[in-house]
Amino acid sequence: MSKNINRREFLKKTGEGAALAGAVAVAGACAPKKTAETVAGAIASGDGKDPLETGKMELRTNPGNGDKVSLLGYGCMRFTMKKDSNGKDVVDQENVNNLIDYALAHGVNYFDTAPVYLQGQSEKAVGIALKRHPRESYYIATKLSNFQSNDRKVAMQLYHDAFKNLQTDYIDYYLLHSLGRGGADGFKARFEDNGMMDFLLEERKKGKIRQLGLSFHGDQPSFDDMMELHDKYHWDFVQIQMNYFDWKHADGRRNVNAEYLYQELDKREIPIVIMEPLQGGRLAKPAENVVNRLKERDPQASIASWAFRFVGSYPRVLCVLSGMVYMEHLQDNLRTYMDFKPLTEDEKTFLDTDISDLMANYPTIDCNDCKYCMPCPYGIDIPGIFMHYNTCVNKGNFPRNKEAEDFEKLRRAYLVSYDRAIPTLRQADHCVGCSQCVSKCPQSIPIPRELRRLDAYVEKLKQGTL
Repeated sequence: MSKNINRREFLKKTGEGAALAGAVAVAGACAPKKTAETVAGAIASGDGKDPLETGKMELRTNPGNGDKVSLLGYGCMRFTMKKDSNGKDVVDQENVNNLIDYALAHGVNYFDTAPVYLQGQSEKAVGIALKRHPRESYYIATKLSNFQSNDRKVAMQLYHDAFKNLQTDYIDYYLLHSLGRGGADGFKARFEDNGMMDFLLEERKKGKIRQLGLSFHGDQPSFDDMMELHDKYHWDFVQIQMNYFDWKHADGRRNVNAEYLYQELDKREIPIVIMEPLQGGRLAKPAENVVNRLKERDPQASIASWAFRFVGSYPRVLCVLSGMVYMEHLQDNLRTYMDFKPLTEDEKTFLDTDISDLMANYPTIDCNDCKYCMPCPYGIDIPGIFMHYNTCVNKGNFPRNKEAEDFEKLRRAYLVSYDRAIPTLRQADHCVGCSQCVSKCPQSIPIPRELRRLDAYVEKLKQGTL
């Protein structure tokens, strides 16, 4: 946002009416009518005032270059889609524009995208939305997503396409996407043997890349490998998965305790960008007994705000990403990070022990619905199956064994909801174990094994033999 324009003036310039109409249209298209009315009421009350007119976004200073970065960053992995005249799924650009306008007007200035997001449409959609604003009012983060090929030509195409799609001549924060898979050997093949690291370092010197970093998904040895490379490449920032559950309860195979990641980056004074603050949405919709504990502690706070306050309370954190698809989610997060109040030590202990220990008893799958595994060559709705299972577990609609008092009720509810959520031909029993999905999963989920487990579970429910 221009230094000479305050929030009220900015909203007038970008069009409060357009933002309101767009938000209501989006909500109305994707939710019941009452949700659209709720969104409309939240954006403009009876006197026409924006309820978030007051308040100041928390800014963190990047020690490497002095950037004043909003603590809340916009993760642009998920926006609403619609059908074009040819029946093709395309990004709802009006929705993107309205949400980004509103975010900018309220102090959000960090926008994170990648060439693989939104079926390859995210960079272009974000570029269109941001181009309508002064370039100095925002920071762009995108990634080199060369997962499928180590060919230099492929990587170079992705790099140059980013500038065209984002309509910019420099990128503020450029990441080597999803390091950790394959460890040091994987890094060498993707970036060193093909000369891409030498190229990117030169681009950083020229200012085409202002900050060069990486996003990490992997085990501790792989993370340690990336830290050993810091002396050679000087990572300007690192993006990690961090939330109050994974702080001490990561499984150690597919991801690492965030406490360890944070400490290793902190002692090297490397700025941190946070992804998965809600652990793929799990911390926004936990099991009922977890919700009750959180509400007992603070009846007024949203469930999600606990998770966002947790990660924002650590000083080395530069920015916390959230993929906000709907206006009400954006507004809730803005409330958390405008006039931000860090957690007390007692509140931190409450989350990373009491609540996390309680959640550890619920066997969910670490899927964040990123859809990198899709499309499945055999038509299986992999993320849909996992998200249905997680939702049932978190809501308590999860029959554990037939000795349970309400087993029959829960058994029927699970099977009916499964058939409604996942078409028969896309269910887990159609997995042939080809494993093409495994290497694409940033969470390193053993997808075929989990699908077999869930299929066996469903069969036992059908037979009543659980």
